[in-house]
Amino acid sequence: MHRKPFAITLDPNSGLANHTGNWRTMKPVYVDRLPPCNHACPAGENIQAWLYHAEAGAYEEAWRRLMEDNPMPAIHGRVCYHPCETACNRGQLDEAVSIHAVERFLGDLAIKEGWRVQCSPLRGKRVLIVGAGPSGLSAAYHLTRMGHAVTVHEAGSKAGGMMRYGIPAYRLPREIVEAEVARIEAMGVTIRLNTKVEDIEATIQDGGFHATFLAVGAHLARRTEIPGFDAKRMLDAMTFLSSMEGPSPLKLGRRVAVYGGGNTAIDVARTVERLGAEPVIIYRRDEAHAPAFREEVAEALEEGVRFQWLRTIAKADQDKLTVEVMELDEHGKPKPTGRYETLEADAVILALGQKVDTGFLRNLPNVRLSESDDGTIEVDQCMMTGHPGLFAGGDMVPGEQSVSIATGHGKQAARHIDAYLRGTEYTKPPSHPLATFDRVNPWYYTDAEQSKQPVLALARRRATFEEMVGGLDADTALLEARRCLSCGNCFECDNCYAVCPDNAVIKLGPGNRFAINYDYCKGCGLCAEECPCGAIDMIRELK
Repeated sequence: MHRKPFAITLDPNSGLANHTGNWRTMKPVYVDRLPPCNHACPAGENIQAWLYHAEAGAYEEAWRRLMEDNPMPAIHGRVCYHPCETACNRGQLDEAVSIHAVERFLGDLAIKEGWRVQCSPLRGKRVLIVGAGPSGLSAAYHLTRMGHAVTVHEAGSKAGGMMRYGIPAYRLPREIVEAEVARIEAMGVTIRLNTKVEDIEATIQDGGFHATFLAVGAHLARRTEIPGFDAKRMLDAMTFLSSMEGPSPLKLGRRVAVYGGGNTAIDVARTVERLGAEPVIIYRRDEAHAPAFREEVAEALEEGVRFQWLRTIAKADQDKLTVEVMELDEHGKPKPTGRYETLEADAVILALGQKVDTGFLRNLPNVRLSESDDGTIEVDQCMMTGHPGLFAGGDMVPGEQSVSIATGHGKQAARHIDAYLRGTEYTKPPSHPLATFDRVNPWYYTDAEQSKQPVLALARRRATFEEMVGGLDADTALLEARRCLSCGNCFECDNCYAVCPDNAVIKLGPGNRFAINYDYCKGCGLCAEECPCGAIDMIRELK
């Protein structure tokens, strides 16, 4: 009996008899592409990889994959401004995956369950880290995993740096900081508190350290003079926020002016509001040009913080401030108008930015300060200063400053330091091409709303320092993780296997993906067309 063609009968054996690969001009090739979330993550997380485990409910495996890159997920899930979600392709379909919420869930679960990380055997090398903030702790964690003995010198009485002294407790509860730091210490990292480094060269020699990583935070405030204002009633943002870690907050009076337009100014004003005072933020540009994140501004407005946009403080007289009205030129820069207004203020908190104190480097040769006046120092592509074995990252190097960026610097520095100690040089592997939304087949994915985190009632937010945003539970975290599109990387959905008219797709077993039998593939492109995540390319056949 004559067999009908496979396309008609769906007989799985007919295509194999035809050797249709002879007709092919294009052939399918499985590819891996860089997910946009991974690409945007300042901490260098493989987000798609740990979400893959989380969507299967394998939460410990997901956490361990996450911990390969970021040692403080419970912290980052709260304070990172999640650029990964801005880049998420799902945002063009409905709403971005709430990556930070799943990360926080995994971090909190690890704290609850007491999960720990294994380290390599010690190799006999000692590394000094100056500063126990996010960059220093990250470097300490990764270097310890690599088998190096790490000692951290911290000038403060507690570890955490800006995570403790610069971020209010309503955003980051201190017990979370304590738990993440305690895990790093339990790995064998020595943190010496109240130990300010005055002379780095002497400290290195006295401790017998083979390499050093500088991770001092930007704690020196930029100041400005306000004519006529009592200096006793003016303080900087970092002094104010740090005072919140003490036994009692500073007394500011009822009306408090916050001078600045960044996220620190917002944190200060919202803290002042919770202390029962009346904050007003004064900034020389408009809201559209303010460096603060829009969501922070919106939450501050909701809580009752007032804003005086396009204003700059000109002078003061007892409990009054004279502010000059500004306007923006064609380049968006503020210029004075000569018009003045008055505001009542019992205190002024300056939130004009911070600098790094580099005085402890004064005796060290070949360390160059950057051209800016922020105290940062120059490093090469290996994050090493001009002094051999001396590396730097976080707030100490030029560039943007955030907890996530600092954490990423710590991981990068650890890789370079490890290579330096082994007499080699670390080279970052080349990245895959970016996985763009146009390669995704959206109709294969079920519509699913983003899982919302519970938010504290407004009245309690304004009156207490309770954590403002709650976390996901095991069920909502699972649903949120399953919203990931797995952009650009095969997740073994079997679509290619199912649609191939020639049975040319071969299953290689769970976790091993697929192969193409090119003897029978005729290059029709159905597999590439129907791949949900864009993990197959059609390329020209070379005869």
